[in-house]
Formats: sequence, structure tokens, C-alpha cells
Amino acid sequence: MAEVVYALCAITSILCAALLWRGFRTSRIRLLLWASLCFIGFALNNLLLFVDLILLPQVDLFLWRTLPALLGVMLFLYGLVRESR
Repeated sequence: MAEVVYALCAITSILCAALLWRGFRTSRIRLLLWASLCFIGFALNNLLLFVDLILLPQVDLFLWRTLPALLGVMLFLYGLVRESR
């Protein structure tokens, strides 16, 4: 059951990133760009979580799967601060 949940989380993150990117392309609202980059980081995090816990349980990828999420949140925070000026 965990495999299904991890896969659905990854699919949801990818879908959110794609929809946010499409919204940015049509409206050119820069906050959508930062949100889509954040969700790309979340999608990479979820994909690496699936690889780490399901496909390669003997390998510890904790640091590698945390970095994309951290980078995504940092980009989104940067975008929020930049667009608030």
C-alpha cells in the first residue's frame, strides 16, 4: 500500500507543477513561476522517496531526496520576497 501512496504523491506533485507552469505561461504571473519551481522540487523529492524506500531499500538516499524539496521551498520563499516588493 505504501508504494501506491508514494506513487500517487509523485504524480500529484508532477501534475501540480505542470498546471502551475501552464498557468505561468498563459498569464505571465511570476508567482506561478516560483510555485511551479517549488512543486518541481517536491516532485523530485517524491520520486526519490519512491526510489529510496521501494526500489533501493538498501541504499540511504535521505540527503539526496531532501535537497530538491529544500531547494524548491527556498526558491518559492525567494519568489515570495521578490514579488512582494
